[in-house]
Amino acid sequence: MTGARDPVIRTPDQRIRVFVSSTLRELADERGAVRAAIERMRLAPVMFELGARPHPPRELYRSYLLQSDIFVGIYGDSYGWVAPDEDVSGLEDEYNLAPRDMPKLIYIKASDQREDRLNDLIARIRTDDTAAYLPFESAEELEERVVSDLATLLAERFDRSRPEGRPEAGEDAAASLVSRVPAPYTTTIGRERDLAQVRQLLERGDDRVVSLIGPGGIGKSRLAIEVAHATEDLFPDGTYFVLLEGVLEPGLVLPTIAYTLGIRDNGEAGLEDRISRALEGRRVLIVLDNFEQIVDAAPQLVRLYTVAPLASFLVTSRIVLRIRGEQVYEVESLRPPEGDGLVSLDRARRSTAVQLFVDRAQAAKPGFTLTAENVEAVSDICRRLDGLPLAIELAAAKVRLLTPQGIAQRLGHSLPLLTASVRDLPDRHRTMQATIDWSVSLLPDERRAMLEDLGVFATRFTLDAVEAIGRGRIWDGHGLDALSELVDASLVRQVEIDGRSTFTLLAIMREYAMGRLKERGEADVVRVAHADYYLALVHSVAPNLRGAEQPDAVLQLGLELPNLRAAARHLVYTNRLDEAGDFAWSLLVYWWISGFFSEVRLWMLELLGKEQPIAKRTRAAAWFFTLWGEMWQRPTDQVVTGLGEVVRLFKESGDPDAAAMALAARATTRMQFPDLDPATAHAELTEAVSTLHDLGDGWAESLAETALGLLAVVTGQLGPALEHFERAAAIADAGHDIFTRVVSGNNRARVLFLLGRVEDAEQEWFLTLRESTRLHFDEGVAYALEGMSAVAALRGDAWRAGALAVVTATIRQATGIFDLEGFAVHAAPLAALRESEPEGMAAGERAGAEMSVVEAIALALPEPDPTMRRALARW
Repeated sequence: MTGARDPVIRTPDQRIRVFVSSTLRELADERGAVRAAIERMRLAPVMFELGARPHPPRELYRSYLLQSDIFVGIYGDSYGWVAPDEDVSGLEDEYNLAPRDMPKLIYIKASDQREDRLNDLIARIRTDDTAAYLPFESAEELEERVVSDLATLLAERFDRSRPEGRPEAGEDAAASLVSRVPAPYTTTIGRERDLAQVRQLLERGDDRVVSLIGPGGIGKSRLAIEVAHATEDLFPDGTYFVLLEGVLEPGLVLPTIAYTLGIRDNGEAGLEDRISRALEGRRVLIVLDNFEQIVDAAPQLVRLYTVAPLASFLVTSRIVLRIRGEQVYEVESLRPPEGDGLVSLDRARRSTAVQLFVDRAQAAKPGFTLTAENVEAVSDICRRLDGLPLAIELAAAKVRLLTPQGIAQRLGHSLPLLTASVRDLPDRHRTMQATIDWSVSLLPDERRAMLEDLGVFATRFTLDAVEAIGRGRIWDGHGLDALSELVDASLVRQVEIDGRSTFTLLAIMREYAMGRLKERGEADVVRVAHADYYLALVHSVAPNLRGAEQPDAVLQLGLELPNLRAAARHLVYTNRLDEAGDFAWSLLVYWWISGFFSEVRLWMLELLGKEQPIAKRTRAAAWFFTLWGEMWQRPTDQVVTGLGEVVRLFKESGDPDAAAMALAARATTRMQFPDLDPATAHAELTEAVSTLHDLGDGWAESLAETALGLLAVVTGQLGPALEHFERAAAIADAGHDIFTRVVSGNNRARVLFLLGRVEDAEQEWFLTLRESTRLHFDEGVAYALEGMSAVAALRGDAWRAGALAVVTATIRQATGIFDLEGFAVHAAPLAALRESEPEGMAAGERAGAEMSVVEAIALALPEPDPTMRRALARW
């Protein structure tokens, strides 16, 4: 004889379900307010009156509770009706039946005439450590409280399938994060005391932001790099080095931090929320280098350390940020020899400034030594340069051409004159600028002109790019030789990035070079050349973003990202607005795969704000990017209307592919509405798929077909959903496109699993995991590993299931992925296995907490082939 089962009564969507418990008539207005709050958060309200009436009431709300994720109780005056043969009311019974580990938000309406039994229930709730107890007075106040509390709860990474406690990142993961900190180019000299003091500030933890303040060239960035390496033990969950020298708009600070953290900004959640999720419960150090040009963005740090209470921030800046929680550390110059007269060799060698000069001079001219004959000149140089490290390095590099006495003599003639022309700058900044002026003045005209032109680049650049901007300049045709001489003069540095030889300027040198270009009135000329080169690069690489060459194209563009940003800025700044729109639209696939929609949105908002005529296609592209985040985060009728206008503009401009994509986006917006109109969304998606098929745009067609599958899932039609996902996968396969194959495949696998076709689902997850690894697509890896965790759980392999689930949770946190409830096929099998195999699950979870992503992928997959081994080596 089989036992009775609770009725399966599920809401039609797969979003997080919020069960609402209250008396019905007494609190009708409050129930309406809570429902509105839940729907504002894009969650699913589960309320008794929504139920199917054939089920007995107790069975109904028990079934609802079993399938819900969050419990919300609203209590006023009435304890509620007690049914015949029952001891408690439905109100108390619902609370009793809620699982202990379910988060509970309890709202008590102000009253002085509450029934005794309800008072007793409330008194019991107050002792429940799984419930939050909150008062309210009106329905309006209640709605805002619920919105705020749900947002906080979700930011705390609600996930019932996980064990109590949060797994810490393993040592391998921490090591990989620390490796992102730049390696010093040369030996650091004379900073032992600074290192100890800054470490002490970070270890103490009283101040959330430690700011290293000082003029350009004093060594703030170098000190920050050394501190980052020296405090690895204080930050077990990793250190991130965020280079801000190429970031000129305050609005790009959060996107740049997110990019460094490895967060994909696909528009589905706000960046601040994603960063908060990624940093939750993690003891990390975030180094923000060169903050001065975007100091107006400093208040954003307060918001970040508020939502990430275990994160610490180390900032380098020429000016104080003046925000709460900031501890200022003044970075001082190196110590030159004391006094103004003769100095002994022994005393000079104790000077950190002299030590630096000698070290850098020996790098420039092996065999250089400090002697009785040159000690006075070297000491004089260090005094004249106020012990500024960069100024000393620039002077020391000249020993290839001049003796220390010759350098001191020329500095004696040059610095007073040069310093006098910049009296409005602080003393050390004047000295630094004067030293650069003197160092550059020793270059031939061609080399000096080249150095100034290089100021147009962001962070790093290639020889091809240098030669491209040199066409028509006085150094045209001499790019390689001129660049080599600038490297020899310590004005440009050569860096190997992913096997490619690239070049870089220090931030202060870039600022100097750009300033000289502006003084000569040639800044816009070089900006145009820079934009032209990267526009041509984009047009050559963009076609490879769809198809078999996708991984290499994404990698190439990632290496050029700082200059892609600069090129977009140059195009908008110089009013080449149609080209800016085309630039952004050509890289749509890259922005999507790599997650840079917030940045593109800022450029497009600036473009639309220009009082210049633009083509219809440009306006359509700009509107599309500005509406993308709204489509996911704040879907409204206005967004639907706006995307309709985008469709019209694309059609009128002769771009039917783009129009069909915008139409699919419009339908996707409708799918976010709580009162979904499936017929309209289906009609729009079907039209988009048909158009894209006729045009041969397989990439967009596959994504639109996947959207049709998701619509079928939302409306409870798993069979048709599988058909759509399989068509999407077939289209992706035909085009050899990895991204669309992963997106369609993970959805296909999920439905196969839900239909009981476990082996087929597993094979599909094997494929999507391999392809996601090739593309370095974290989100795809997370979904595939979750699926494999579900398969392992269903087969009773507790250790494997637990290990993969924990690694997946770590990836999700690190990348800020929010949509867990839509893909959590592993939740139910894991929960069941945890009941039957608690020890095996616990052992697997402990192992997963120590695994790197690479180890987890290797565990999940059969023996990797050479292609997979190369892909894994890049993680």
